[in-house]
Amino acid sequence: MTARVTTFTETMLGRVRLADEDRDRPMRLDLVVRTESVLLPHRTTRARVTGRVRIAGRADDAEAVGELEISPLARRRIRYRISFTLDGRRLALDGWKSLTPARPVASMTVLPVTLYEDGEPVGEGRLRFPLTTGLAPFLASFRFPRATEGTGDLAPRWNGEPGRTEVWYTTLTDPATGTGIWLHHEVVAPTDGSRAYAHGWVARFPKDGPVEHARFGPVPWTGQGAGYTTDGILAQPGLLTGSAGPFAWELTETPQAPPLHTFPRWSWRRPLLPASQMLPAARCVYNGTLRHSEWGELRLEQAVGASARIYGHGNARRWAWLHADLGGGDVLEIVAAVSVRPGLNRLPPLVFLRLLHNGRTWPRRSERAAVGWAGLGRFRAELGLPEWRVTGRVGRRRVRVAVTQPPERTLALDYTDPDGSGAVCRNSETADAVVTLEKWRGRWRQEAEWRLSGTAHAEVGTR
Repeated sequence: MTARVTTFTETMLGRVRLADEDRDRPMRLDLVVRTESVLLPHRTTRARVTGRVRIAGRADDAEAVGELEISPLARRRIRYRISFTLDGRRLALDGWKSLTPARPVASMTVLPVTLYEDGEPVGEGRLRFPLTTGLAPFLASFRFPRATEGTGDLAPRWNGEPGRTEVWYTTLTDPATGTGIWLHHEVVAPTDGSRAYAHGWVARFPKDGPVEHARFGPVPWTGQGAGYTTDGILAQPGLLTGSAGPFAWELTETPQAPPLHTFPRWSWRRPLLPASQMLPAARCVYNGTLRHSEWGELRLEQAVGASARIYGHGNARRWAWLHADLGGGDVLEIVAAVSVRPGLNRLPPLVFLRLLHNGRTWPRRSERAAVGWAGLGRFRAELGLPEWRVTGRVGRRRVRVAVTQPPERTLALDYTDPDGSGAVCRNSETADAVVTLEKWRGRWRQEAEWRLSGTAHAEVGTR
């Protein structure tokens, strides 16, 4: 039986005083925690931490990393050690909750912390877990996925059945040049039972200049390895390498967030829908090189993006896709599609939208955006080019998304389905997007807004 791990999110609020100042500053931690076993209170468990550290006016690091020592009974403490950046300097936060039966609530919620630089203390503070507003989301965030989920989701799914398509794709933005990159790896098992084949492409979207791409394959699919491996092309946990035409690439991938299921989680485990899409990690950081025989080498450092997986029967009749890194650890993923299946092809686009914001995913269930309640309240999409839109509401919140794919920054490529039919996708890894999140407080009031200029990853497909 496959072992399970534990994941959860936690928010801590408080104040900190830095050594070079004479006043306190507000501080906030938004953490994503993952253990490598089921969390049990009677034993000591070590966990990996990623998240966001904010100190008002001084620090806002969405790529903080560290560890937790969770030992409420054996050692009567929960220790936090987190590394983050402040004013270009690398600091370490160290602190622990000292648990005592005499003061159970305070000892479980109060975290004294010390900030260090090169081993020397540079600040002290006190954080609190907000029971009133934080307890319910904290408890609801606990998940116990199988240990193979996440990076294990890169393993091939195809089991030999004809009429299937499987995709591994990666999109990212180089922060130094604004260049977008798209790596697409695909396996097609034809409906007629002929041998499955592997193919794909690499595309470069410079901020100023024409889009370039090159294809690789098709070659027979062997299905070896932990991910996609064929003819010198690899897309495996933590590593992407290969060459196609004048391009060659070698990238490392470091997950910065937990998995994100755009479609219902069950649809990835049991492929009953026409297709399902998910991200083994909602956000990743990439380092490495993309080389070209003519213009030379693009060196990537801390490029932000994500890899995603698709498994299904082929492409939709019409579709749109968006991956938007909103900054601060926030991510928006959208798939809106019209199926080719009879009956379903007459419906308006079904929208699957997942917004990771402040460590929480909204809507809580992906089915809510697609079907609403008995068909009422589903999200709506207006598909087209160069602009397309998605709007929807759940409870007291609503979201509005407007995506623009400028023609000069959009690449058209052909897809072939297992039955031999074709589709065309028009993709831009330098798209623009405006995302507005509102909350009802007697009237709609803006809760957050993100404007992405040339950093959104988007696509519209048609037949």
